[in-house]
Amino acid sequence: MATKHVQILKYIEDLPVGEKISVRQVARALGVSEGTAYRAIKEAESLGLVSTIERVGTIRIEKKRRETMEMLTFAEVVSIVDGVVLGGREGLHKRLNKFVIGAMKLDDMMKYVEPGNLLIVGNRDEAHRMALLAGAAVLITGGFDAKEQTKRLADELKLPLISCSYDTFTVASMINRAIYDNLIKKEILRVEDVMIPRDRTIYVSLSDDAGAVMRLSQETGHHHFPVVDDDGVVHGVVSSRDVIGRDPETPLREIVRPEVTCARPHYTLAASAHAMVWDGIHLMPVVDGERRLVGVLTRKDVLKAMQTLQKQPQVGDTFDDLMFAHLSDESFGRAEARFSARIVPQMSNRFGVLSNGVLTNLILEAARRALKGAFRGDYEIEDAHVFYLRPISIDGRIDIAVAFIDAGRKTVQLEADVQAEGRRAAKAYVRAHLWEG
Repeated sequence: MATKHVQILKYIEDLPVGEKISVRQVARALGVSEGTAYRAIKEAESLGLVSTIERVGTIRIEKKRRETMEMLTFAEVVSIVDGVVLGGREGLHKRLNKFVIGAMKLDDMMKYVEPGNLLIVGNRDEAHRMALLAGAAVLITGGFDAKEQTKRLADELKLPLISCSYDTFTVASMINRAIYDNLIKKEILRVEDVMIPRDRTIYVSLSDDAGAVMRLSQETGHHHFPVVDDDGVVHGVVSSRDVIGRDPETPLREIVRPEVTCARPHYTLAASAHAMVWDGIHLMPVVDGERRLVGVLTRKDVLKAMQTLQKQPQVGDTFDDLMFAHLSDESFGRAEARFSARIVPQMSNRFGVLSNGVLTNLILEAARRALKGAFRGDYEIEDAHVFYLRPISIDGRIDIAVAFIDAGRKTVQLEADVQAEGRRAAKAYVRAHLWEG
């Protein structure tokens, strides 16, 4: 039987899009405590099933597909601009396909307004009404209100009528930034993009024994299996190595170790891959909020996905991309590699000098490039110790010399020396680990 948490999630998922929900309503409908209902609603929010807006409440929204991630819902717009919903609350779940800035005469403006748009405009009552009649939502800037008949029209058409205190330019910039951020997120691989779903996962039951694991390993050729109970909750991972030499009738309860690292479907693949590498994990269970099995990650699939991603074009530049664009490769040798970087204003802290965080990232990127140029295989930084010796002014250059101190079969130790204007500015010691498939 499904747990109360799962029942609530199913209840929320079955609600019509646009429906408003509350902790008290869910608790009363399903006969659960308000604490249980609250935790499940928060889980639904992380899954993209609902959206919570201040002064409006929590509403059921359509879960975004990867191909529509850049499209914001009007509910998200309200949150982004700290807006107040004046009317049309029932349309908050809808997505806007484009925003239009109303900075021209009404007739000219309406040529650009289409159904699904968001018109960003100031205190222009006729523009509000005309946009709603054209099928577009309206965002009123400058903190202005709308006429009562316009609010009623928005309710009637189920098109959001929103007001916020920011000016038109600021609002447009905020929305554009949110769309851009979503574009970047769309390109980030998540666990759910790579995992093997539960219906294709081979797993064993907590009530099985060592012999069952050996037989399953021989039949399938796999060596690692998630261990779940009758409710599908993960209790660990067992491998064929764990049962070698044991009595075939030894219960798995006595073999499986409860300490198991699990991933959630919305985790980034990079974070889960990092855990797999450093902890020596070959198979990682993917679980929901109740630790029930929803799939598995294998090291082989993760490596393949990460290597494929490195070959893909980037849609938008991340902050790392903007930083590393100023890092130039100068020379590569068997014992040392040299780099230089131009320090631009975006890299500064509030005191106008190079941020320590940016400097650390530049050093680590130089170390990664040095490793790639000198060794075969994929290396990842395991730890780093950076010593900041003096501040570095912006609008200058730094030189980074990366020397290899020690290289073993699986680990490499490096030393990075940072010079600015002919003087040492920082020193770092870095250790990297070979990422094996």
